[in-house]
Amino acid sequence: MESILLIVLIGLAGGLAVGMQGPLASIMTQRMGAIESSLIVHAGGAALSLALLLLIGGGKIAQWRSAPWYALCAGFFGLVVLSAVSYTIPRIGVAAAIVTIVAGQIVLSAVLDHFGWLGTAVRPMDVPRLLGLAVVMLGVWLTVR
Repeated sequence: MESILLIVLIGLAGGLAVGMQGPLASIMTQRMGAIESSLIVHAGGAALSLALLLLIGGGKIAQWRSAPWYALCAGFFGLVVLSAVSYTIPRIGVAAAIVTIVAGQIVLSAVLDHFGWLGTAVRPMDVPRLLGLAVVMLGVWLTVR
């Protein structure tokens, strides 16, 4: 069993990466446009992924065919995230943009949990969770205003 500390540290590293990616992508978007910036960001990620796959001998890349068709839409959502970050940061600042985007992620996650969609464990919506979501939205309002 993995240590909870390791799991939290990896999660924090992901959050730090999102926090860095947004402002960097926003800089590129302001200079060249959203579509051009997205292409460069995704090409850079693809190049690093390819290098890592070559380093480990290909991994399980051939298993992509066994994924459901809708899972292949993940790249589309990456484009939406990057575009949203690049658009909102120059208008409301880094903190407000990230808080807003994370709030959207939390709300959708609660819906996915409630219905068990996309293979998630079912965690029904209850009053404490609804209150938590309300606090999150209050946090967005306080951060953005």
